[in-house]
Amino acid sequence: MTELDARLRAITDLIVAEAREGGGRHEYDGRIQDLSPEGVRTGLTRLGQGPAPEDAHDAEHLQVFEESLRTQLGELELHRKNPLLHLSNLDLACYDRDYAPEEERAAAKAAHLALWPDAVRHAIDALDQVPAPVAQSLLSAVKGLAAGVTDEAALEAHGRLVRHVERAAAEGDPDAALGGEALARLMGTAEGLTVDLGRLAERADAERDRLMALLAESCAKLGEKDRAPLDVVRELVKDHPDAGGVIEAARVGTEKAIAFTREKDLVPYHDGECLVGPAPESRRWAMAMMAWNSPGEPDGPSWYHITPPDPSWPEQDQEEWLEVFSRTTLPAINVHEVAPGHFSHARALRRAGSDVRRLLQSMSFVEGWAHYAEELCVEEGFEADDPRFEIGVWVEALIRVTRLACAIGVHTGQMTVEDGARRFESDTHLAGPAALSEARRASFDPTYGRYTWGKLLILDLRARAREEWGAGFTLQRFHKALLDLGSPPLGLIDRIL
Repeated sequence: MTELDARLRAITDLIVAEAREGGGRHEYDGRIQDLSPEGVRTGLTRLGQGPAPEDAHDAEHLQVFEESLRTQLGELELHRKNPLLHLSNLDLACYDRDYAPEEERAAAKAAHLALWPDAVRHAIDALDQVPAPVAQSLLSAVKGLAAGVTDEAALEAHGRLVRHVERAAAEGDPDAALGGEALARLMGTAEGLTVDLGRLAERADAERDRLMALLAESCAKLGEKDRAPLDVVRELVKDHPDAGGVIEAARVGTEKAIAFTREKDLVPYHDGECLVGPAPESRRWAMAMMAWNSPGEPDGPSWYHITPPDPSWPEQDQEEWLEVFSRTTLPAINVHEVAPGHFSHARALRRAGSDVRRLLQSMSFVEGWAHYAEELCVEEGFEADDPRFEIGVWVEALIRVTRLACAIGVHTGQMTVEDGARRFESDTHLAGPAALSEARRASFDPTYGRYTWGKLLILDLRARAREEWGAGFTLQRFHKALLDLGSPPLGLIDRIL
């Protein structure tokens, strides 16, 4: 592993959890980030000191991340408003991945746990502006941090954090909106772009309409011309494996997705091993997720984690959980998480040509690429004889585009969370608690529209590349040029032209 120069190190010191797990920088194992007000101020003063990288793209990529951190932590002070940053700092689940010998990971986990009292003290010092809806939405996640923890000092500290967030849930500002200007700054500086939220909301509406039309066409292929497409979907998702068969269904689907991606040569690299299995206990809040072999780690397997429902849950809760893994929606999740989505992207990240490209990962590009991969598979004929695959892609895309619309609506004050829930009920197959849960996420994850935003900008760029490259355009050339940039801010992806 190469030593990072001081300018890049100043950035990773402010994104410790991401650098450790997503980037594989395990010098951060057993360490916490100082997210106290003073710690953050000190970290921000170190940004931008030292020479920029010689490569022009890398220099700009690095500068975007510096400006984004100044916006998040300096201008908007999100470490004072959002417990999510502190949850990532405390999270021990990163040590459950098998990136190193078990003894080494256990020692790092113990060292990290010993620092919980410090991390909690910093969190309580910082979290003085938490809106009540944010605290309410994250309270169960805060409580869940201590699952399996037996260390008394850590548990005592954790209890203090829980009580602090409970007070915010009861007494915090009832308005969680950042405001339109702040949301535009948060989104734009992270991607090196100027964001017009009005135009982006209009584009979200247009994308919703496009997806609804595609969904109707795909449902017609099943002979369902006269029923409302979302009603068809609500029936289709009831056809799913049982709890014992979910992981095997994902494993078979993963093999198909990898084989198709290789056959069509859709990504630059087709090597590596992707294993499928249950999520570690600490990550079982996620239904499906990719734990990739990170760029800074020795070559090893990536894990596609699937979480069956807990058998102790009420039957209705288990049924709703299993609907996510329906024979309509699971294939779309497989291509998103594995190939040509996150797993394929991770194999390319390992070959990116600099530490900047390997480490500084735009989440809008990461999720935008994987979401683009779903529609790419429809275009290229994956499961072409089964309309349920494309229906699953459109269904997942409708959820993602509704997230974008709700994030903009909630944070500009044009929507309440309840309005957002109604939008999820009208524009997706979700209803009741599931729709409300998605809408509430906007309060603490204001950029959760990144899936659709990233996908749309990649599709825009592909159209430009087709026009400018003419006969020289191929998907393989386009995808390799894009992934050679690592996981670039969206404002820099057009550098491939």
